[in-house]
Amino acid sequence: MSRPPVDRSVASRVTELTTLLLILAALVVIITELPAEVFSPESKSFFFAIGAVGAWRYSWWLVQAVRSTWYNRRIFPRLRAEADAAAEHSRPPELYVLCTSYRIEGEVNFRVYDALLRELVDYGVPTVLFASISDRTDVDVITHVLDDHGWPDHVEVRYMFQKGDGKRSAMAEVLRAISRRLPAPGSLLVSMDGDIRLEPGTLERSLSFFQADPGLGALTTNNSAIVTGNDATREWYDLRYAQRHLVMSSLSVSRRLLVLTGRYSAFRADLAVQPDFIDLVENDQVEHWRFGRFKFLSGDDKSTWFWLLKNGWRMRYIPDVYVSGYEELPDRRRFFASTTDLMRRWYGNMLRTSNRAIALGPRPMGLFAWWSLVDQRLSMWTTLIGPTVVLLVTLFVRPSFLFAYLLWILFTRGIATLILAWQRGRYSLLWIPLIYYNQVWGAILKTYVSFRFNRQKWSRQGISAGEPDDPVAVRRQRRMGHVLHGFAYGALLFMLVLTTGVLKPPDRMSLAIARDQGNGAEAPAENANRWLAQVATTVPEGGSVRLPEGELRVNEALLDRLAQKPVRAERIDGADGRLASTLSLTLGVAEHITGPNGAPPDGTTHCTPDAACTLTLDQQRLTLVNLRLRIESDTAPDVAATAGP
Repeated sequence: MSRPPVDRSVASRVTELTTLLLILAALVVIITELPAEVFSPESKSFFFAIGAVGAWRYSWWLVQAVRSTWYNRRIFPRLRAEADAAAEHSRPPELYVLCTSYRIEGEVNFRVYDALLRELVDYGVPTVLFASISDRTDVDVITHVLDDHGWPDHVEVRYMFQKGDGKRSAMAEVLRAISRRLPAPGSLLVSMDGDIRLEPGTLERSLSFFQADPGLGALTTNNSAIVTGNDATREWYDLRYAQRHLVMSSLSVSRRLLVLTGRYSAFRADLAVQPDFIDLVENDQVEHWRFGRFKFLSGDDKSTWFWLLKNGWRMRYIPDVYVSGYEELPDRRRFFASTTDLMRRWYGNMLRTSNRAIALGPRPMGLFAWWSLVDQRLSMWTTLIGPTVVLLVTLFVRPSFLFAYLLWILFTRGIATLILAWQRGRYSLLWIPLIYYNQVWGAILKTYVSFRFNRQKWSRQGISAGEPDDPVAVRRQRRMGHVLHGFAYGALLFMLVLTTGVLKPPDRMSLAIARDQGNGAEAPAENANRWLAQVATTVPEGGSVRLPEGELRVNEALLDRLAQKPVRAERIDGADGRLASTLSLTLGVAEHITGPNGAPPDGTTHCTPDAACTLTLDQQRLTLVNLRLRIESDTAPDVAATAGP
């Protein structure tokens, strides 16, 4: 496999070292604060969050990684040998290049067309280059490049000025112009963006696959990035390309892809000039039960992919050929806002097309590719299960569970990024937080877009589309989107609350106390033997029992119940960390308790964190804090109270 360009943008060593120190410091804090009971079998909700769902998601990801490795190590070397052998005997009779540029800096324009002309000269096939440009300065740049290359005889340049209403109309105009030239059988079309630099050998090493495989309809290549921005931006792009490489390689085993990237893709020209192909590129639209019929603004690469998919043409990813993109966030000073805008556009393109592709069924694409499309719809919800459950457990069970989740993130994302690095050929510690950011925030954006995917915006061209012209209809659509989105996530949250049991129904004692307090009555002391024994023997190992406010009565029956089962709790805490809970004790229970001074309690005793009390059982001791102990002088009333519980 060829090496990526040496000038691709990566983080500096200082940033990598700083990230390493931060991760090590985080590990020290996490391990120090990790709760002992987190790995207890009783921690079912936490196991569900990071275990069951995580096993499902990462087993699917592992399948993708294994297939990717199989393609790159076993399948592709054979395909490469066949393509190289075919290139020695034949080449396409004609080559057409569609390059779309919209307000790209002159320096970048020059580098892009300089590399393109170099490739066309080296390839030596009669070529028509359609430069879809935005103004006359682009003509000057291309003329300068042609001067440098001596105006090669086999390269014809045609200029077509864009309308400024998006890339789709510009592409359609060029495709119609190509169709009027009646391409010879076997001719090829290269479609590329105006900010993509072709690396040496790109045409030679990619287009040869069409000569080797008559059933191949289109292909795309590996990507690298030349980024204008900080280290986080650089690694964010390179991580996305590493993930892209893994998924593209995996899908190529099935001879299908999930997108034909607009940065650089090649097609058979006789397919690209089909009237329905051109119409789909220019006027792709969808009929939706809420939004009605609306046209797609961006996502032309999804439209070309869908046409080939439904017509049964094979697609291929070429991992050893790189093209380099000049990348820059819409606002380089605002990483979060800019990456959100980009992901929202990308995910919108995906969601607008995936439903109709899934409706085709497995037959035209194979079961694995079809399920990959289905998984895109599922993963945006399953990815949110882990963070949601951990938030519930942290809020309602024990805050320190958050540290266990952070340890899980570092472990799983560390392994995932190592696998990506093995296939990508380089590694960055910044990938660990960035991959989690892409997964979780990306899932949130996907769910958001899925209820509003008619709303489209292209930041570079400053245009938007998809919503009605009537402001009232716009507000109505947006309100409905908020309602449906809230209902969907609320249903997920409700299911997780029930499944994990973090919010259990109140017990009889809590209901009685709440009823008495609601009635404004003085809550009488209620026997707590059964409730206290049950909680103390069922909490996670080493946990604590939190008492409600008010007075609770216990007697010797509590000791009998605690002797029947192993006691898992280590502490009994008063309500809200204050002396708002009182345990009313019989003399038989008081004999097993020592106060802060080491002697049995006498009268009323305060148990505080600095002066705790201790309940001694046969094989264990329970610490009592933040509560009052009151010894009953007359135990007669307690006899009746303990007849049942």
